[in-house]
Amino acid sequence: MRILVTGATGFVGHVIIRQLIEEGHEPVVLTRNIPRAALNLGSKCRYFQWRNTNEAPPKEAFEGVEGVINLMGENLSDKRWSVAHKKKIYNSRIDGTAALVKAMGELEIKPKVLVSTSAVGIYGDRGPEELDEHASSGSDFLAHVCKDWETEALKAEKHGIRVVIIRVGVVLGRGGGALSKMLPVFKLGIGGKLGSGHQYMSWIHIEDLATMFIEAATDSTMKGVYNGTAPYPATNEEFTTALGKVLKRPTFAPVPKFALKTLMGEMSDVVLKGQKVLPAKFKEKNFRYKYPTLEKTLKETAF
Repeated sequence: MRILVTGATGFVGHVIIRQLIEEGHEPVVLTRNIPRAALNLGSKCRYFQWRNTNEAPPKEAFEGVEGVINLMGENLSDKRWSVAHKKKIYNSRIDGTAALVKAMGELEIKPKVLVSTSAVGIYGDRGPEELDEHASSGSDFLAHVCKDWETEALKAEKHGIRVVIIRVGVVLGRGGGALSKMLPVFKLGIGGKLGSGHQYMSWIHIEDLATMFIEAATDSTMKGVYNGTAPYPATNEEFTTALGKVLKRPTFAPVPKFALKTLMGEMSDVVLKGQKVLPAKFKEKNFRYKYPTLEKTLKETAF
């Protein structure tokens, strides 16, 4: 199956590309920088340049494409959330997805499926409430971004394209994501819970998440919203204890809420607020997790 991928050079994207190749699919990559993408992803992909996501992507990129995986979006945790950066976070997702869907709709031969990213942040701060795909959305900045993001992706249905939206949790993997920021501190033995530590962290191993995206693209029975998380969410305190145990380091240095607010500003909401998200629809599909538990995941990723 020929599958076009946006955001392919990102943390999750490069794993999806590798899995696609391993399974015999043909990846097509839309990227702002072809030489850099080719260096990162290798020679088994086809590359097309898309410099400005406010403009239409090149039509020739869609030739023979049966599915599209949309991963584009400005990194949430690169810098403090100034007004300008929040605009970048929003526009990179909403405008880019809108341009992609519009281009797909104008094709004479359209892809059969669009698998588009969202995030569990759509649910807002919900404490210990168990949240499946039918749960209501929140009202904070991230929830607003996710709702508009999903709305743009779902417009592809008007063109007869099957749409699957995967609401991604905290992605755990080697060489990037949340762990890349945590490990240096924890390895020094000065890691600890964030704020109260009671906030839930709905996590997923990067390999399982990549498999979810590919299954969504290739399984014609999948449609609508799916929670892209592992089956056992943990509180921040539980995660901290598990990571310390795996690394054999103490975790007695909690970071107070006020300190996080001072250091990170509004971006601290990402780590101080939480959701206990359950992947009910992937469970119904009998999805086979390679890394279903936090302990197994951290033993593979935290080194």
